[in-house]
Amino acid sequence: MATKRKGRRSASRRRYGAAASRSVARAMRRRKRGTLRSGKGGRGGKVRSRKQAIAIGLSEARKRGAKVPSATEAT
Repeated sequence: MATKRKGRRSASRRRYGAAASRSVARAMRRRKRGTLRSGKGGRGGKVRSRKQAIAIGLSEARKRGAKVPSATEAT
């Protein structure tokens, strides 16, 4: 039988800042419009995958200096 955890978790902190969230939202809108492209300088193919769009948004947020954990830390 699984045991329940007693007490509360320690104070949780936000992993991503508000700027990162806005960057991902911007990438998702570009994906829906069909203008989001992968690859360096946007020379790759159109992005159709939701997960890829999120990854691109987080990457752009990192470049702008938003509060986003490194790509290796998040996995």
